[in-house]
Amino acid sequence: MSEAIDRKYKKAAQVINSAGGTPYPITDTLISILKYLLDEEYLDFIIAFRRKKSQTMEQLKESSNLSEEEILKKVEVLAKKGLIFNQPNRYGVMVFRLMPFVNVGVFEYTFMKELETTEENLEIAQLFAKLGSESKERLKSNYNVALSFLKNMPPIDRTIPIRENKETGNEIEIIVNEELEVPEQKILLTQTVEELIEKFDNIAVGHCFCRHHKDLLDNPCKQTELRENCFTFGKSARYTSEQGFSRMVSKEEALQILKQSEQDGLVHKAYHPNFDMKRDETSICNCCTCCCGNAGGMTVNATNYISQFNHDLCVGCGTCVDHCHTNSIELNDEGKAELVGDYCIGCGVCAYFCPENAISLVENERIVRIPPEPQN
Repeated sequence: MSEAIDRKYKKAAQVINSAGGTPYPITDTLISILKYLLDEEYLDFIIAFRRKKSQTMEQLKESSNLSEEEILKKVEVLAKKGLIFNQPNRYGVMVFRLMPFVNVGVFEYTFMKELETTEENLEIAQLFAKLGSESKERLKSNYNVALSFLKNMPPIDRTIPIRENKETGNEIEIIVNEELEVPEQKILLTQTVEELIEKFDNIAVGHCFCRHHKDLLDNPCKQTELRENCFTFGKSARYTSEQGFSRMVSKEEALQILKQSEQDGLVHKAYHPNFDMKRDETSICNCCTCCCGNAGGMTVNATNYISQFNHDLCVGCGTCVDHCHTNSIELNDEGKAELVGDYCIGCGVCAYFCPENAISLVENERIVRIPPEPQN
């Protein structure tokens, strides 16, 4: 491959990096992923998004110097790779949006669909794993810089808590914090999966991309056998189902899958467009501790709750300690469960599994910033 083509791949990678999500340094690994995804004939089209990441057909004809027919042919191919989002906006105008590599883009859509264990699919899985490992090493070697960056990041996801105790079938107690300062124009966020499902007419489910990725690497999830429990809503559901990343489901089936996820101790994580909590949710992940990208390392989570323990009821069985996703619970000197650190995300998993109903969720709106692992 000529140097000119290599430079063009690097330029295309820079443009994709600027589309949002999590940016990555332009390394050999990233370029290898892009070469897997894109033939040379699509590079100029990707580069046409360098100044504006969302474009109408008229805008794209001008920026790409292509005809409408040529654009639609390229979009058809790139949409199926998770690189172009092609859905009409609220006014019914078709908009073509360039997608990033990760959060939410190529990685998620590649592994959201069911993949055969072919040599090609194994190669792309290994390349993304290598990209993740390189990223973690950079975080460790630049720990103080990463912490500074973390302080300015908006929440990537938002926890929707489990509300029913597994053992008793009773609602987990929600304690309203009367001292919590409430702004005059408070954003009313959906706080149950049932309410969230009711909001949308279009619901699609695909494979959990994190677990599916690990499956291809022969490192299956240790927490759940569920795979098809990654949800998209509204126009995101229409996009993922049209491109073969997911399938449309009824509200009843969606709730059944979500309840099965709760029974396996998974955490509901909701995502909003451009991390803007004022806008309707686009998707829900059901996260475990061993596979999911936001379960460890650097992440920022919005939550409305924090766990509270009733020491009169607690018998010190340690069930909550075993199920906590952020290692935020320990048994104290008296053998009672208590919170440690500032990383409780109010998911309700500890309360869901507590056999003594000794755990409540207290209203506590805050941003939880879980730092990258420090160097050894």
